Amino acid sequence: MIYTLNKRTKSVKFIYSKCKRMAKVIDLVGTITYKPYSDPYSFLVSTIIGQMLSNKVADIICERLENHCDGHITPAKIDELTDSQIKSIGTSNSKVKFIRELTNSIKNKDINFKKIADMNDEDAIKVLTSIHGIGTWSAKMYLIFVLNRQNILPYEDMAFIQGYKWCYNTNRIDKDSITKKFKKFEPYRSIVARYLYKALDGGFTKNKL
Repeated sequence: MIYTLNKRTKSVKFIYSKCKRMAKVIDLVGTITYKPYSDPYSFLVSTIIGQMLSNKVADIICERLENHCDGHITPAKIDELTDSQIKSIGTSNSKVKFIRELTNSIKNKDINFKKIADMNDEDAIKVLTSIHGIGTWSAKMYLIFVLNRQNILPYEDMAFIQGYKWCYNTNRIDKDSITKKFKKFEPYRSIVARYLYKALDGGFTKNKL
């Protein structure tokens, strides 16, 4: 399903009314259309690869892994690869281990993505972070971009932090400051994050708001 965000959307209207700075961001970015990721496993593999990397570098490494997997990352395809082959794409020993552990969790049915989709945000994050190598950042990315949850605050994410600093012209990026600032956006904090991501991707953050 494809989703559209604009000033006629309930969540965007709400955000627009709550903050003049975010209203400016929404005007700059305009309409956002997006489709949640449909493959939970490959998404989590990509988040493992992307930990502590820029999006550009992570995308390159993920593309290399896709090529090794004949265009689609699946548990079966990963099982066909050696650790050396996975490492050769430009990732670390620890990330190879995390990908293996995620793969085994899926094969052993320790993780059920359908059940996770039915959980509330807190429980879903708890289950996801029980997988070695999946931290809170990865879990929150999963909730936003796979499950399309509306009220996730990804203060651990560097791209979000870049957008936040630009939007509010601040260097106060501690958890408490961001959480307090975003209180007024509940229950649509994920939507705010999507606009900040788009502002960053669109190059708007190169100029003052």
